[in-house]
Amino acid sequence: QVQLVESGGGSVQAGESLTLSCAASGITISTHCMGWFRQAPGKERERIASITSHGYTAYGDAVKGRFTISKDNAKNTVYLQMNSLKREDTDMYYCAAQRREYCEFRYDMDYWGKGTLVTISS
Repeated sequence: QVQLVESGGGSVQAGESLTLSCAASGITISTHCMGWFRQAPGKERERIASITSHGYTAYGDAVKGRFTISKDNAKNTVYLQMNSLKREDTDMYYCAAQRREYCEFRYDMDYWGKGTLVTISS
């Protein structure tokens, strides 16, 4: 059974930082495309960051230069370092995995976590 468990969310002030973690079980992240997404109620899901099995990263325009995705294959964990947080970063953040070494976002992700809430106040 595949599980992706996010942690690290919380409430911080604008300008501060948070690091999210995604602990995977039932899959090996070293052979999967991993991604972070966010979605608020009534809004479309937004892809924030992704990392391929080989470590290539990509970012959405809204977070480029502020967020960094990384992974520790030995711990089977993916991270999202979020700096210079803004109020508009307030959202539920989800970790997801795709059964591909390179990310193909024309296809949906295969596994999803339940999310962790990030709230930014000014």
